[in-house]
Amino acid sequence: MEKILFIAHTEGDGTLSNITLEALTAAAALADKLADATLITGLIGHDVKAAADSIATCGTVKTLAVEGPDYAVSRYASDAAAIEALVQTSGATIVLGPGTSRFARAVPGVVQRLKGRIETHVSGLDVTEGTLQIQRWYYRQRMVARLTRAQRPWFLLTDAGVFPAWNGTAGAATVEAVNVKPGSDFSRTRVIGIQSASGNSQTIRPDADVLFVAGAGWSKKQADGQTHAKEAEELILGFLSNCNASLGSSKSLVDQSHEGEAVLSFMSHLNQVGQTGSTPRHPKGLSTCCHGEEPHAVGWRFINERRAINLDANCGWAQGKADVLYVADAFKVITKVNQLLAKQ
Repeated sequence: MEKILFIAHTEGDGTLSNITLEALTAAAALADKLADATLITGLIGHDVKAAADSIATCGTVKTLAVEGPDYAVSRYASDAAAIEALVQTSGATIVLGPGTSRFARAVPGVVQRLKGRIETHVSGLDVTEGTLQIQRWYYRQRMVARLTRAQRPWFLLTDAGVFPAWNGTAGAATVEAVNVKPGSDFSRTRVIGIQSASGNSQTIRPDADVLFVAGAGWSKKQADGQTHAKEAEELILGFLSNCNASLGSSKSLVDQSHEGEAVLSFMSHLNQVGQTGSTPRHPKGLSTCCHGEEPHAVGWRFINERRAINLDANCGWAQGKADVLYVADAFKVITKVNQLLAKQ
């Protein structure tokens, strides 16, 4: 019989993030699929009662918590101690949580302490003949693998956008406190504040409904023989603002900063999609001025609806890589789209 421990940390306001609720969906579904499995919830944060109540009806048989000022912020020493205590108290054989940066730092150390095994970037869970199999991608999402392990405890960190977010009703949870003795290393790292990007400069939004990908064509010479980088910046930022979209980029565009060509000032390698970049998951995507090279297309594999704007109907992106292709000038199209969005 498997004991499944769902681990989560609260956000600054005491709530659970969207990726955490997605992982909860995976944990609850797994508990239903595995015979005689039980689901236990383990929460970490300053005050977890509100978060515990919000997911009280998820099917958990017990809610454990490590809470207090020491656990309000991300710190390896305190997070690792809290997770270790939750696993030992619950007797969990499978530990499942969201692949947040906080857990990505702390969980691997706990795995070593408890002599377990870990899989990160989990993108699927299945039970075949009573055996749990997980799915994950390798080589920049070009190869998919299905894995199973006999070693326990087995730690699983899920990717964002894979599972639907849990949206059950709230309840009244009975929270069982798990005491962790603060170590001397708890105070070695101090969080003195949080510095966030301004609304205008924030271009990466993982939860956005639309991913806007800009290609190198935005910085090339246009029909008048001149580059219009400043106009391109205004159009792209206007679209991101009007749609609350996330910004992606082809590798060729972000690499231009090293080649002495005109570049978009707000673009960095963090925006890169495909090849050595990320593989985002958004409901819709709009690619503009991209040539559709295979690495870039691989980066778009998990976009549900892919559209593109390009003047060349025979470009690589048009050959089966986009669901809809608009053969037009991206400057003119986005200008018109921004005008229409501004009126809404």
